[in-house]
Amino acid sequence: MVLALSQQEVDGGACIETEKSSAGISRIALVIEYNGRRYAGSQMQSDVATVQSELQDALLALTGEDIRVSMAGRTDAGVHAYGQVASFITSSSLPIHTFISGMNHFLPDDISVKSAKAVEESFDPRRHASKREYEYCILNSNTRSALWKGRAYQVSGHIDACAMDRACKLLLGEHDFASFTPALDDIEKTTVRHMYDAGTRRAGNMVVVKLVASAFLAHQVRNTVGALIRVGQGKMTQEEFQAIISVREFGLAGPSAPACGLYLNKVYYSNSLEEGI
Repeated sequence: MVLALSQQEVDGGACIETEKSSAGISRIALVIEYNGRRYAGSQMQSDVATVQSELQDALLALTGEDIRVSMAGRTDAGVHAYGQVASFITSSSLPIHTFISGMNHFLPDDISVKSAKAVEESFDPRRHASKREYEYCILNSNTRSALWKGRAYQVSGHIDACAMDRACKLLLGEHDFASFTPALDDIEKTTVRHMYDAGTRRAGNMVVVKLVASAFLAHQVRNTVGALIRVGQGKMTQEEFQAIISVREFGLAGPSAPACGLYLNKVYYSNSLEEGI
């Protein structure tokens, strides 16, 4: 699950008091969704609109506090989220349901707080996450869609979702995914990741790739999907896809699929932490 939140909290029901520390502060965790089309990514950047900056502006308007928000994962410009997890520390005495309704009042309509919960002050949405789940939407159609513009990647000509699914199974388990990232940045210490689930399914003309891993490297999902699409088009064999994994050469899996089809679907936490949340 993303966060174990009661339905009453999700719906903004009865007043639920946050647990205060001895210093009179509390940490709040949020589950948020957003359409990333308008944003330069999730993380704060100077002079551009980001999801983090919008959340912090909404909190300032709601509480009067200059609050820094941390998130479970970084998403690039144009990437969307159904279940991004964020948290912040506040000295406000507002009840939980007011953080939901109040932030949604001040946020633009392409960002929404879905739920909120008081958590342990030590909770870190990024460091304490055990898995992340992404989905990538491919509109397999010869004609463009007005409704899916900016929300899915259109690929014309038939693509074989079953071939893509077979290639996905080669990703399962622990691998060095260096071929699926352009370089090792200053934050990452290793390109080894554990892929817990990987698959491709078709529903009509929509093909969806699902990847669940301990964590993801920069552009890993989009580079993976780019290679999978070539498998589905018959431009790459299963053996060639396997070779990309095995060679472990930075950037080998490119070109990337565009950001518009990518969604951060869920963030998972350990059972013990789920109970605390």
